[in-house]
Amino acid sequence: MPLHTTSYGEHGSRVVFCHGLFGQGRNWTQQAKALATDHRVLLVDMPDHGRSPWSDRFDFLAAADQVAELLTADDPVVLVGHSMGGKTAMALALRRPELVERLCVVDVAPVAYEHASEFVRYIDAMLAIDLTTLSSRGQADAALRDAVPDDGVRGFLLQNLRREGGVWRWQPNLELLRAEIDEVGGWPAAALDGASPYDGPVLWVGGSESRYVLDDYAGAMERYFPRVRRVTVKGAGHWVHSEKPEVFGEIVRRFLDG
Repeated sequence: MPLHTTSYGEHGSRVVFCHGLFGQGRNWTQQAKALATDHRVLLVDMPDHGRSPWSDRFDFLAAADQVAELLTADDPVVLVGHSMGGKTAMALALRRPELVERLCVVDVAPVAYEHASEFVRYIDAMLAIDLTTLSSRGQADAALRDAVPDDGVRGFLLQNLRREGGVWRWQPNLELLRAEIDEVGGWPAAALDGASPYDGPVLWVGGSESRYVLDDYAGAMERYFPRVRRVTVKGAGHWVHSEKPEVFGEIVRRFLDG
């Protein structure tokens, strides 16, 4: 089955957004609506997330290939990816450069991270909720509070809780993501180190308070993407686009028009 997508706009160049871990395409709705007057925007639910199909293993290359199936070489896109979606977008640009006119990578680098395991706490707390006896979203919020004390992060996670036919369910494939969290935090260097560098324009957006975009990672970014330009958003953490939406939107629009 193809990945689930949502479209905005009917004219202009094509912009495709790929979300991060625990996200959904609709997380980009504010940005999509703002761009839709001048661009055709596609929001993608990544594999094992949102309304897209589940898989039996986590694989950045396979995810990149699935997103590539939505694109065509005669209509190359501006590809925007955050975190997990950013790594997928980078892999796609390296493997299928003819599909990507420009690349925007949001708060992630082409490296393996050692702190991805922090998300296991979130997954365990989500899986610990007995959905068969759950009476309300508020009850789920209370159940997650100890493991996820940040109101914003907890609200973000709860966007994945859906009630369908009177039954509550989590949209992400939580069991798989937990089992393969090292892969989620990793980078398929063995497969991509031999690829030719992507020679299109690349914008690398990071939050000043984030641990995911550091000076130490600049060498790896420049090796794969020699035309990279780095922008740091002050006061933003890992979720740059939701923490500073107006600033992020202006950065992306300038990149599109550049």
